[in-house]
Amino acid sequence: MVRRANEVRIGQDISLRAGATRRQFLTWSALVGALAFTPELAGTTATAGAQSVVTPDYPFRLGVASGDPLPDSVVLWTRLATDPFAPLGGMTPGVVPVRWQIAADENFAQMTREGIELATEFDGWSIHVDVRGLEPAREYFYRFLVGPHASPVGRTKTAPALGQPLSRLDFAWASCQKWEDGYFGAYQDLAASNLDVVFFLGDYIYEYAIKDEGARKGEPRTESAARETMVLGDYRDRYALYKADENLAAAHASAPFVSAFDDHEVDNNWASQISQDDDDPKQFLLRRADAFKAWWENTPVRANLKPVGPDMTVYRRFSFGDLVDFSVLDTRQYRSDQAHGDGEHAQDAETADPSRTITGAAQEQWILDGFASPSRWNFLAHQTVISDLARGLGSDRKVGMDPWSGYEASRHRILDGARDRGTKNVASIVGDIHRTIVSELRRDYQDQASPIQGVEIATTSIASGKDGADVDTAGAAIAEASPHVKYGNARRGYLRSTLTNTEWRSEVRVLDAVSTPGKAVRTAATVTVPEGRPEIQLG
Repeated sequence: MVRRANEVRIGQDISLRAGATRRQFLTWSALVGALAFTPELAGTTATAGAQSVVTPDYPFRLGVASGDPLPDSVVLWTRLATDPFAPLGGMTPGVVPVRWQIAADENFAQMTREGIELATEFDGWSIHVDVRGLEPAREYFYRFLVGPHASPVGRTKTAPALGQPLSRLDFAWASCQKWEDGYFGAYQDLAASNLDVVFFLGDYIYEYAIKDEGARKGEPRTESAARETMVLGDYRDRYALYKADENLAAAHASAPFVSAFDDHEVDNNWASQISQDDDDPKQFLLRRADAFKAWWENTPVRANLKPVGPDMTVYRRFSFGDLVDFSVLDTRQYRSDQAHGDGEHAQDAETADPSRTITGAAQEQWILDGFASPSRWNFLAHQTVISDLARGLGSDRKVGMDPWSGYEASRHRILDGARDRGTKNVASIVGDIHRTIVSELRRDYQDQASPIQGVEIATTSIASGKDGADVDTAGAAIAEASPHVKYGNARRGYLRSTLTNTEWRSEVRVLDAVSTPGKAVRTAATVTVPEGRPEIQLG
């Protein structure tokens, strides 16, 4: 049984997560009392002179981030580490007071809010500041201060007020960044794009043991990188290894992220309480609890998403004015086990079984309720494709059992619900498959009379799968057997979009290689979907 930490509020800005003992609480209380006598933290005059000098005790080597933007709020995140590759990130067990500041300008002359949070070893020295009282649709800048040290300055942006007329939203989505497969050069391009929001849709880390070979052979890494992540310390180390990448850090500092997890944040292709290798469910839930804790610690999400043991409610909805709703899904925690033991198989009575689900009943109803929104566009932001990506023809036709193609009844219920509610402009943005795929959303893919109900765009990976190609063998097989797929590309990269009242326009941003740092990013294709018509126009 995992005990939820008690939360004590001291003043307006200091959040204290007390442990189990009175001794710890009294120690922290004394520390809070001492803050008023700490010059570096007590006044803005002293902190104004703080410098981001990288000395051995510099604690901001994992960068800064913001996330989950609301009209009056964003979450500010950092995690302290003086050495990302050392045990405990080089930190000494204990408590560290961290001042945070958010301002209307990069020089922090127009300070909006500031306060102090305590970074503790219990949360891996991470802090999540839920800043309230901000103005809607407003750009802000933020930073953190510890003693004489200042973090990098991050840029963030609040969402427009609910129902407020909005003519344009610039956003991107990314997924699948296997560290050892290549460099994260796509993030340098993303960071320079001045986006309103970025969606990360799963596989932020990979749990596998990392071999000292490939693109990053010889690069510094944690001791635990040589083994598969199984316990909290190993998961924390893996996030630190990834977050030490300067391009990933730059992307996080450039815009607010809305984040979801997929399988590799825990274990490949896990389903509910079932691991890939059918481990004892009790042991797997202990592992899942550690993995969820590490995900929360390293992700710019609110404190109320903090897991309770192996359970964490992360599906949530974000509205941007009157233009669009994004429903961010969890297609791992509540799903039925994969049909046919996973892999690729023909669809049959098992894949169509109405008792099987990829979302769980409660989340499914929540998705359907979201279709009642008055927003012009309705996006599902989630892990893997709703569309069938079939290979083989006739009796040889096979589809993956891990995506929605192995959960046909879930697809039927969601798309039938959208149709019955008269929902227009249904869109799905996903990751997972290490290739860009643009396809029509249909209820059934073996019935050519099944109407087109929306458009789905899967982004390729940031690095997973190594360099890739514009067209590979798997992509050619999908194109031959899946006429609803209108575009494919297996290079690495991400998707960048502009959404307006009249169209959804997306650029497929790719690199010709991720095995070598510094490669240029190019637009491989432009995809436009007109408002009110689920048509795919390629340019």
